[in-house]
Amino acid sequence: MASTNTPFVCLRCARSISSQQSRQAIRTFATATNQDRRSRTTAPSEPPEQLPRWKQTPQAMKMPFRLREEPKQPVWKVNTREEPLNDMYDRFIGRAGEVLKGQGESTRGRDLLPEEVKWLAVTHKSFDHGRRGFNDRLAFLGKRIVDLQTSMALLNAPSTPGMVPSSQDVYQHAALEGLENITAFSKNAVLERTRLAKLASTYGIDKVVRWRPKKSDNLKGSGIDTVLAHTMYSIVGALALQRGGEVAAKTVRERILRPLGLR
Repeated sequence: MASTNTPFVCLRCARSISSQQSRQAIRTFATATNQDRRSRTTAPSEPPEQLPRWKQTPQAMKMPFRLREEPKQPVWKVNTREEPLNDMYDRFIGRAGEVLKGQGESTRGRDLLPEEVKWLAVTHKSFDHGRRGFNDRLAFLGKRIVDLQTSMALLNAPSTPGMVPSSQDVYQHAALEGLENITAFSKNAVLERTRLAKLASTYGIDKVVRWRPKKSDNLKGSGIDTVLAHTMYSIVGALALQRGGEVAAKTVRERILRPLGLR
């Protein structure tokens, strides 16, 4: 009799081998199907217009649908035109850019900052859920500069009657004159946010700031004063980063402190 070389396979092993081959075939088919579907969805098409981030919400950060319904209040719209923004920078910065004369650049306020920074400085984090960038970091730096210039202005201001202690109570020296003016109360009185908000409105910042009030029919209750003061700080911070501390300090002295009564 002729011997056979066919190995013996039990029924259980045969069923296991058959099921493994079936799963492998299904997996191969599913992979090929997913690749075909992906190739169809990513078919070459015309590339979308590449707009800067401040002009549109990044596509990857958009939600496919809104989770909450729109609040029942008037629709709030922000400025999207560049000309009102440039006019505001011209009014707010004023002649502070003249310290850059001789460097071959324009000294107008609108020309001291690049386009992206100009829009970023007037964008509050409430606008578009912060997806287009916001001005918190610029405002942090700008507030430190404003605080320093305020302290220096108070140091050089005449002393308030009744605030100077008698010579028998404290050591007197010419370098310490005016030091009693620098108190938390005096600085807070000068940089009170309502005063800063009114000053910002005179420069037209309220017309170009990008933010989203909680209640569009109640801007005062939504914190408009805080937003405007915050925006002024952020513009000062942007000037310091882009044009240096001299331009930022001159802007603070001439366009913020002087209208508030400090020389």
